[in-house]
Amino acid sequence: MKAYAHPALRDVPLHAVMQALSDPCRVAIVRGLLQAKGRALACNEVRLDICKATRSHHFEVLRAAGIIFTETEGTKCMTSLRRKELNKHFPGLLRMVASSPVDPSGYRTDGRMATA
Repeated sequence: MKAYAHPALRDVPLHAVMQALSDPCRVAIVRGLLQAKGRALACNEVRLDICKATRSHHFEVLRAAGIIFTETEGTKCMTSLRRKELNKHFPGLLRMVASSPVDPSGYRTDGRMATA
């Protein structure tokens, strides 16, 4: 069983969290976890059209930024949002991610390309 490291959010600077959320695929992962309403998901339960290695990389970036928590359950790695901690240390962040108009393709929901 693999053990994952999770930083204390008090040690994670805002710029690290924002950098982790700068990728549309990672935003899609967070949105998928938000839609799960507190239920942990296996990484393959989050709908993304990317290869397994890229998916693992995105989950690792989110984990290193303190956004998600991952634990092993049998052969699955179950991931959940660190919602309570995020809301305490970065109030409004998850609400902003949930309402962002960018989808995983990098386009806004109105069809225009998202800009950085």
